[in-house]
Amino acid sequence: MSTRTKHTGVFGPTRAHIDAATLRTDRWWIPPLVTFVLFSAFVIYSTIRAFSGSDYYAKPYLSPFYSPCLGDCVEGASDFGQPFGWFPLSAALIILIFPLGFRLTCYYYRKSYYRAFWLSPPACAVAEPHVKYTGETRFPLILQNLHRYFWYAAIVIGCVLTFDVFLAFRPMPGEYALGDGETSGIHMGLGTLLMIVNVVLIWLYTLSCHSCRHAVGGRLRHFSKHPVRYKLWTLVSKLNVNHGRYAWASLFSVALVDLYVYLVASGAIQDVRFF
Repeated sequence: MSTRTKHTGVFGPTRAHIDAATLRTDRWWIPPLVTFVLFSAFVIYSTIRAFSGSDYYAKPYLSPFYSPCLGDCVEGASDFGQPFGWFPLSAALIILIFPLGFRLTCYYYRKSYYRAFWLSPPACAVAEPHVKYTGETRFPLILQNLHRYFWYAAIVIGCVLTFDVFLAFRPMPGEYALGDGETSGIHMGLGTLLMIVNVVLIWLYTLSCHSCRHAVGGRLRHFSKHPVRYKLWTLVSKLNVNHGRYAWASLFSVALVDLYVYLVASGAIQDVRFF
């Protein structure tokens, strides 16, 4: 008996013996390659920004990587206090575990990085190079089952980011002065618009999640007896169709907002003001 029959998956004894990794003639390797490059770029950028601990607040803009800022943050960045002021590292490391955990355990992202980084499999109808498959039954992939709990945390983060958008309309000191240090009017700049777009995409990504669909409509035997939950389930199901698109769009938007805040906070550019 050849060693090949001892393998599992596509090279298992019950599968057709095809020596080629795939019979596909199209450029199937492009999607996983693009995913690998883009994910790697985001991971590198976000890691650098998370550990930097600087240039994350340019009043009235707070980077989403640091929101809520609960550590030893710069003046004006902590709208919920600093209960972790003793934390010796960057304040971003306190909060990023929740949005990061939500994305890493996301069903769509799993498919994307399983294919792009682990080649499991690299594409449909393409044999993976692994000879053993255990699924998500062992450590560390068994932790993917925490996704539904990270979704609840993502709801809280979405509310905080929405609050940040409202704060981004606050006038800066000296703007619209009324005297005695008082100000009136609103602050409206490019950063404000970017934060609005970002929070909309964040909510679309969060609410289109499979866990959200289960939370609003799961464990029901009769939709007719629960018209409100059925309506919510229908709306979430429509959003769920584009979950992958929202995942990518929100990934880019959150990095773009952080980059803009960094450039303004570091003095590299001036905030583009509309009124």
